[in-house]
Amino acid sequence: MAEQEPTAEQLAAIAAENQEEETTLCYKPPAQKTLQEIEELDKDDESLKKYKEALLGNRNKVDDPNIPNVQVTSLTLCAAAPDPLVLDLTGNLDNLKSNPFTLKEGVEYRIKICFKVNKEIVSGLKYVQTTSRKGIKIDTSEYMVGSYGPRVTEYEFLTPQEEAPKGMIARGKYLVKSLFTDDDKHHHLLWEWQLNIKKEWKD
Repeated sequence: MAEQEPTAEQLAAIAAENQEEETTLCYKPPAQKTLQEIEELDKDDESLKKYKEALLGNRNKVDDPNIPNVQVTSLTLCAAAPDPLVLDLTGNLDNLKSNPFTLKEGVEYRIKICFKVNKEIVSGLKYVQTTSRKGIKIDTSEYMVGSYGPRVTEYEFLTPQEEAPKGMIARGKYLVKSLFTDDDKHHHLLWEWQLNIKKEWKD
């Protein structure tokens, strides 16, 4: 029996259920300081100097001015899937939409994002994800990632655990728009990918 595609009214009802009241955060980002400015502060205080070395140590020395401060390298759907669900974000992002992830309905999953900070401290990193189906926005999720200093190795951020939607109406293809941004409204990476929710991992 063929699965029934949801109507526009059904999709709008799902979107209304997912819509939460917007809350205004009383958060004001601190004034941005370069690493050199931080190192110059209280440089005669030996204990503070050691603390800053411990905090800012293992830094990535990047001389190439063309390398961005923040590089998002991959997105992984962490679920009990038979195959890895990894998006490589270092290549051609246009190819991501033509290779959709398959996600079994009702499974629990988390999203892991790997990124590098190359030059200066970046404050208030955020991951914003908007999901739509048939041109109708279903859900928008925003996750506070935090503030990070430069280092050689990558950072990893994991979203809270969620459950994939389930039921006949939930099955089908979704377009996901992902944005990695920060307090200063610097859009470090914007990409689109597809998610296909099915009854089983493999039909």
